[in-house]
Amino acid sequence: MSTLGKITRRTFLVGSVGIAGGVVFGYWKYKQPFDNPLEADLVDGSAALTPYVMINQYGVTIIAPRAEMGQGVHTTLAALVAEELELSLEQVKVIHGPASNAYFNAAVIEEGLPFAATDDGSVAEAARGFMKVPAKFLGLQITGGSSSIPDAYHKMRVAGAAARSVLVEVAAQQLGVDRASLTIKGGKITAADGRSLSFEQLASDAAKIEPPAEPTLKPKSAWKLLGKSQKRVDMISKSTGTAEFSIDIDLPNMVYASVRMNPQLGAPMTSFDASKAESMPGVKRIIQIDNGIAAIATNTWYAFKAVNAVDCNWAQAGYANDTAGLFKAVEQSFNDDHQDSQFRDDGDVEQALQDATTIDGEYRVPYLAHAAMEPLNATAWLRDGKLDIWAGNQLPTQALKEGANITGLDEADIRVHTTLMGGGFGRRAEMDFIIHAIKIAKEFEGTPVKTTWTREEDTTHDYYRPMAIARFKANLSNGRPNAIDLHLAAPSVVESQMGRLGVPAAGPDVSIVQAAWDQPYGVAHYRVTGYRTPKAFPVSSWRSVGASQNGFFHECMMDEIAAAGELDPLQMRLDLMNHDASRKVLEAVAEMSNWGAALPEGHGKGVAFVLSFGVPTAQVIEVQNTAQGIKLINAWAAVDVGVALDPRNIEAQVTGGMNFGLAAAMMGNITVKDGKVQETNFHNYNSIRINQVPNMAVRVLENGEKIRGIGEPGLPPAAPALANAIFAATGQRIRELPLSKHIRFL
Repeated sequence: MSTLGKITRRTFLVGSVGIAGGVVFGYWKYKQPFDNPLEADLVDGSAALTPYVMINQYGVTIIAPRAEMGQGVHTTLAALVAEELELSLEQVKVIHGPASNAYFNAAVIEEGLPFAATDDGSVAEAARGFMKVPAKFLGLQITGGSSSIPDAYHKMRVAGAAARSVLVEVAAQQLGVDRASLTIKGGKITAADGRSLSFEQLASDAAKIEPPAEPTLKPKSAWKLLGKSQKRVDMISKSTGTAEFSIDIDLPNMVYASVRMNPQLGAPMTSFDASKAESMPGVKRIIQIDNGIAAIATNTWYAFKAVNAVDCNWAQAGYANDTAGLFKAVEQSFNDDHQDSQFRDDGDVEQALQDATTIDGEYRVPYLAHAAMEPLNATAWLRDGKLDIWAGNQLPTQALKEGANITGLDEADIRVHTTLMGGGFGRRAEMDFIIHAIKIAKEFEGTPVKTTWTREEDTTHDYYRPMAIARFKANLSNGRPNAIDLHLAAPSVVESQMGRLGVPAAGPDVSIVQAAWDQPYGVAHYRVTGYRTPKAFPVSSWRSVGASQNGFFHECMMDEIAAAGELDPLQMRLDLMNHDASRKVLEAVAEMSNWGAALPEGHGKGVAFVLSFGVPTAQVIEVQNTAQGIKLINAWAAVDVGVALDPRNIEAQVTGGMNFGLAAAMMGNITVKDGKVQETNFHNYNSIRINQVPNMAVRVLENGEKIRGIGEPGLPPAAPALANAIFAATGQRIRELPLSKHIRFL
């Protein structure tokens, strides 16, 4: 594993985007809390006790400031606060709240550090602690990287406990008793003689008291909500169709827009002729916007029709104009000039590979689209020196900045309304669809404008999961893996994504080797090298980021090593494992799947283990080789999140991640021809169907050293477990995704 001596200064700057941006830190400034953003919009009778707790005559509102895109985060975040206030979730209202630096996410920055999640040494812990400083100065309110729960676990319980403390203090004063004699339950504080006061009665005076910075938290043994499965706070509204997504926003006198950008991604538009579109029914205007055009009409359908009726002349992009050419750029980056990192270089790989017969192979994966079910859309309304933005988004503080940049307004005059969203998977951390909405609204000042992308525009203008290639050599000695030399090449997600945010990112991109260099396998000679492919096609974070492809590469490679040594692939992993929590998830999935038992003719099981975002995750998939194709039969998963705040929601997230990963492995594929993305909609960018989903079982363990998030770790093992199962059932080793290029699925 990495040591301090191998972590160069250049390496140490990974993820330190605040440093790269030239932020000057001051301890005094760092310790200053952000203003409570709720106070700016408080109406009479409302009190904001902390940035997370607001009380008025209608009850308690909890601010859950991370995007709810189906992962259940609003429920769990609200439970952290409600637990300390002795409230049930039925007794609180949960909202996303305003865009504010006060809701910055520190945990998301840690993932970029070049320390394995299993490294709890003093240097690693000091570096993680230090990252809280630039995180606060950056003030990014972002949802991603499975960071919401680790970031909120302490701070939101503190917010609840602080609110409880000031409420109790006021109750003690008004009842004339010692605060220690009071009991708190169900939104009331009661004295020993039976007199009680409600939170609503106490809130106004409680808001005048400075809350304690580190109030006493309830011990885990006293938890009533946390650690137990909860009913989702958004379940009823989503089940009844009353939940409001950004596509549901409807304002008086609203006009509707759609956009069409150059299909050669990032290249400009040279000219356009809108005469035909401008004469179409309902069309108000056609305008140029960025590298394309926007049509504004009296409804969305008219805007869709008009935007496609404009004759545009597009410039050519500078990247290779087909998939083969783009892959060639990745192939050509396997050299010293493009080496990006080498976080792991144990033993003497060069020598070890000369001492025994080696096996080798090359794997590759394609670009992938996010393909969220709700198409990209945003509403903007600029009037009277104010700007309102409604959008399902994962980065509201950046939306504030974009609004200020485009309109010239102060951020204090801009409000971002973050709605529920029909899927995000990283796509809604990008700002393009919000920028379009603001620019169009600026052209229609005084009128609210809803801008909706067509599905085709969404699919062909994504910021994609990068294509990538892995090459490996390995050998065995004395019946066990002896040497592994793994080389990984891909475009840089960090370079592409941070560049769009205007934040330079220095140092290597950890995502290129994520979930490959840091796996807890004890192999004597073990080297992982990352290569950065020159920037071309736009790429971005896709669910589980680099772990999504590296999990496939690494765990199929491990399966090949086991096969070469005639070793049981699961037992081999157990024999190499040097991390206790990881070992236990492998043992759990072996027990769940009855690993090693005889299987019917034509069946095969595959195993994969990936430690990503700090969560060791093991999966076993069983398939059947039929005359009509491969049928997925069963899937088992075991995960360890350290502390399981809501076991049923964790199970749901793992199940969803497995399905997402299986769909991508089986059929996900973005291809390029003549410089344009060929896949346009779900008819040719398909997803797994209900009848193809195997029976699934998930076990949640709590042996890990820290609490972890679970939005992403369920995905990476799915592809290698499936590919390894296909090998077990058929003997066919598939080294390229999607698997459907090489085998038929039932």
